[in-house]
Amino acid sequence: LVKDFAPISLLTNGPLLLVARKTLPANDLKELIAWLKANPDKASAGTGGVGAPGHISGIFFQKQTGTNFAFVPYRGTGPALRDLMAGQIDLMIDQASNVVPQIQAGTIKAFAVLSATRLPSTPEVPTVDEAGVAGLHMSVWHGLWAPRAVPPDVIAKVNAAVTAALADAKTREKLGALGQEVPPADQQNPQALAAFQKAEIDKWWPIVKAAGIKGD
Repeated sequence: LVKDFAPISLLTNGPLLLVARKTLPANDLKELIAWLKANPDKASAGTGGVGAPGHISGIFFQKQTGTNFAFVPYRGTGPALRDLMAGQIDLMIDQASNVVPQIQAGTIKAFAVLSATRLPSTPEVPTVDEAGVAGLHMSVWHGLWAPRAVPPDVIAKVNAAVTAALADAKTREKLGALGQEVPPADQQNPQALAAFQKAEIDKWWPIVKAAGIKGD
């Protein structure tokens, strides 16, 4: 991606949420971490598959909190969420668009949004910083690239169209309802996307490598 494509703009950032079966005996993030430490390797976390965001984020969570639990890979987050609702697994880390409806319905419980700011769709759910684990930020973000050979003037025109669209109030409202954050204007240029991409690679690649996760 770095070699073959030219960055255009960061589009959205979707913070993940840490959720659990509603019968899990912990009521906040600190209690959850204490429960996990008291029951090492006994809890289970559903993921959308090996190497999925929920899996890699879970590994990062374990590393940052000194906890250990088993990962249960599913063929997508839908089946995992259904088993979480049924109490067949204990935890999930997933995107707001998937879990917020169930949080609002009371079929699962949420411990924290893994971001520095709360989500408008779940204002009652604290951030990880507020919940006592500062800096445990994880998200699924979206960006726009073009083949490296695309001329700079074309990149600039597309970037201008993207920034105009992201500045539209209705667009931002719809994205917010889906748990998607629009980046600040100064983060919507090609240079900012390139820097953010590098920072994300530097952050996540050591975790992926240490876990032995490989692409098919």
